[in-house]
Amino acid sequence: MISLPSTIKISFRALRVNKMRSVLTMLGIIIGVGAVIAMLAVGAGASHRISGQIASMGSNLLLVLPGSMTAGGLRLGAGTRATLNIGDAEAIVKECPAVTAVAPILNGAAQVVYGDSNWATAIFGTMPEILTVRDWNLASGRFFNDQDIRNATKVAVLGQTVVGSLFGNMDPVGSIIRIKKVPFTVIGVLESKGQSAMGQDQDDIIYIPISTAQKKIFGVTIPGMVRSILVKAGSSDDLTASERQITELLRQRHRIGEQQENDFTVRNLTQIMQAAEESSRVMALLLGAVASVSLLVGGIGIMNIMLVSVTERTREIGIRMAVGAKTWDIRFQFIIEALTLSLTGGILGILLGIAASEALSALAQWPTVISSLSILLAFGFSGLVGIFFGFYPAYKASRLNPIEALRYE
Repeated sequence: MISLPSTIKISFRALRVNKMRSVLTMLGIIIGVGAVIAMLAVGAGASHRISGQIASMGSNLLLVLPGSMTAGGLRLGAGTRATLNIGDAEAIVKECPAVTAVAPILNGAAQVVYGDSNWATAIFGTMPEILTVRDWNLASGRFFNDQDIRNATKVAVLGQTVVGSLFGNMDPVGSIIRIKKVPFTVIGVLESKGQSAMGQDQDDIIYIPISTAQKKIFGVTIPGMVRSILVKAGSSDDLTASERQITELLRQRHRIGEQQENDFTVRNLTQIMQAAEESSRVMALLLGAVASVSLLVGGIGIMNIMLVSVTERTREIGIRMAVGAKTWDIRFQFIIEALTLSLTGGILGILLGIAASEALSALAQWPTVISSLSILLAFGFSGLVGIFFGFYPAYKASRLNPIEALRYE
């Protein structure tokens, strides 16, 4: 009877004798595992990036927009009709239990000048609660307060992009900038937020008191009018309740009848962002599934080479059977050879996948995240491929007739 260690030793020796064939056989597994790891890393990097962008937007957000209007038979989109005001925002935070903070917004674009530099950016008139709603912190200075709102003070808080474009490496706090030729004192600088999930630069922004925006920058035809209201719910579980409470409150405040349509729109920004994140996860799985096809191709390559090996080693198999090797000894020998090829290829493929991920990250400036789970999955799958595709050649070898095998030339 042939012992297990000797069977393993014979398997390894057969692989060493045909080094070039073994390397070429492993090539499909190496490429397959490397492709799976690289594609999963790209997908995970994209998902991680979107998650960061969602977090930068703030958590548990609802956006209330004015209603639409009809002009010349054309029905325009949401936000084309002035139906929201500061009173609506104050009522929401007071009368909607599921809401924790509200920030009315009157925004527009304007050219900003400092010395010889100028920059076109977004101007947001709002209230101090915007920092709570957006989960935003200050890098330096202070934010405007309720007294600045009451007095319509000409003060501004700048985003990092505006600071870099106008001031370079200088500290802007205390400097005077001009927005539409109106002088403003810079009192603070926001921390960097980066891009939003929609690709917009969130740092290309200037916050000013909403009263100042209404009276001195944009002007309003209706007192207290705002272009949107940003609402923060207490938690993700409160979003649905917040949306319902806001809708009921605004319909009551705007005296909208039961058969009339709303003159406002409430949008759940968190759900929109989560949908984008879910799409990136699906894309990551799709990339991994496509890459795993190359693993199957590598497994088919192993099976083909092992079948050729069985044919070439028919006489050797006959001799082993003649000296006492059992059916399972022969099967185990060829399964060990296939498993060794696939696992060795898997290890080399892991190294290739990590190198490819790092190269993609460095050359294409694309974020990649290599997880231990993806490595374990790819390596484990390569082992299963070796066993699955190695079984048929092993079975065929074990079924050879010893006498006919010895006569084989």
